[in-house]
Amino acid sequence: MVLDGQRKRADFALMPVAKRLINVNPNMISWVGLILAFLAGLLFFFSFEEERHYFLLVGAAVVLVSGYFDALDGKVAKLAGKASNKGDYLDHVFDRYADIFMIGGVAVSAWCNPYIGMLALVGVLLTSYMGTQAQAVGAPRLYAGLLGRADRVVLSTVFPIIQFIMILAGYTYIEIGDYSISWLEIMMIWFAVVGNLTAVQRGIVTWRNLSKDK
Repeated sequence: MVLDGQRKRADFALMPVAKRLINVNPNMISWVGLILAFLAGLLFFFSFEEERHYFLLVGAAVVLVSGYFDALDGKVAKLAGKASNKGDYLDHVFDRYADIFMIGGVAVSAWCNPYIGMLALVGVLLTSYMGTQAQAVGAPRLYAGLLGRADRVVLSTVFPIIQFIMILAGYTYIEIGDYSISWLEIMMIWFAVVGNLTAVQRGIVTWRNLSKDK
């Protein structure tokens, strides 16, 4: 992942809060992150109407906070000595649902062609699946690729802001011949193309790693 390799740099923002929440069940923090991801998806879905364009900014902020809680639960679990396979499993499940909620909110909205939205969701889910499946079959867990979890959170924060700014500037869509593409749709195309390429990349790497064991 491009940004996942930089996660340790975020410790300065996570550790102070994690120490204050050391007595809180990490699973409860995970639930907060998931609920916020669902809220972000709703905001993006309903942001197309002119009087609701500001939902883009609110949704972007909610995505960022959701991502923060997603990273915070693991820190709290480690500090409190509560890290477990059950917690790790729940975290992975919630991450996938969070992806579906946030990206799906755009995919089924008027901002995006539904076919592009479908390919974006496939790319995102396959990217994550290939990483965890590698570990499941005995190969090293994979985080390599251009579209990791942290990357998706950042892009899902930045592009709604860009879309809002471009609406104010009068450039809601990019005109390419007879086609009009929203800025959010560009994000979804990136998820669709790079997500599926990352999934293929991880599949190839895992296959090679397994071949070395023979």
